[in-house]
Amino acid sequence: MVEQNGGEFVREMMKWHFSPETGSPFWLKRAKTLDFDPLTDVRDFDDLGLFPNVVDELRDVGVRELIPLGYGDEHDARVYESGGTTGQPKRVMFTAEWERRSIEWFSERLDAHDVPRNIDWLSAVPSGPHNVGAMAAQTAAARGGLNFGIDLDPRWVKKLLAEGRRDMAGAYTDHLIEQIGYILSSQDVGVLFATPPMLEHLAQHDDLVELVNRKIRTIIWGGTHLDADTRDLLRDEVFPSTKLVGGYGSTMMLGTSVERPGLRDDEPCVFDSFAPYTTFRVIDPETGQVVPYGERGQVVVNHMSRAALLVNNIERDCATRIAPAAGSIGDSVADVAPAASFGGAAVIEGVY
Repeated sequence: MVEQNGGEFVREMMKWHFSPETGSPFWLKRAKTLDFDPLTDVRDFDDLGLFPNVVDELRDVGVRELIPLGYGDEHDARVYESGGTTGQPKRVMFTAEWERRSIEWFSERLDAHDVPRNIDWLSAVPSGPHNVGAMAAQTAAARGGLNFGIDLDPRWVKKLLAEGRRDMAGAYTDHLIEQIGYILSSQDVGVLFATPPMLEHLAQHDDLVELVNRKIRTIIWGGTHLDADTRDLLRDEVFPSTKLVGGYGSTMMLGTSVERPGLRDDEPCVFDSFAPYTTFRVIDPETGQVVPYGERGQVVVNHMSRAALLVNNIERDCATRIAPAAGSIGDSVADVAPAASFGGAAVIEGVY
């Protein structure tokens, strides 16, 4: 339970990120350009709207500038990058403290969905500089399992599609499916963590569908949207022997949100955030005002932890605004789908 509108937590985060002893060089320098004082003017969740959206600056800023001074030399930082959907990738820094807390929360949410522990994972998600691959491996290990990953580079597929080279993109996707097949056929894996496009391609291979239904007990999907009709088809007809659990996350969110447990099959897939550290607002992009519950708008993400401050970040996604879980703050979201374009660039999903 957090204070109404997150006041105490927000003020604590402002003190950490804007005090000379603890703040990051990036924010201490950026504070001089703001037309308000975060230490005195930002008192609760609503006041986060005062901040500019700085995520585009993360394409070029030196990542060491993002490490809060309060960690000293004890940050054990790891650098992760965005998928580069709308241009040059952006970079964020995860401290070991935040990465551990994020994995613990994700694992607790999987427990709420009765995802079994002590079984091995097959992760068909981006690796390399993308946090989701590291999150999969660390979560599997934290839950007593091994993780089998495939070599998935979403930027290459997006580049091919942007250039109209669909035949090569298709060949690359076949290459990924082949890697999945090697693991499914030879290893005793019980959790499949995959993006929706990968699940849709997998569904076209009867031999692999049979292996999934025989071996996999839970499919965790995430990274992009999955419309309700396709979700129903995958759950009820293609993979009826497994449970589907959804996740909605991004690098700029510094983590993920997880499908609310206990939803009926005829209910939309609602995502609850890791509040108060990560919170959502759903706004009318024309007015910037929060839309009523049940209506659609653009997703705005706030991340506040000791590791990072990224607030008032307008995501490329649209969603339906849902009341948050009891005792939480911000919004929950449902029916998440990417906008056709964002920041003047076409949004290309590819395999992610």
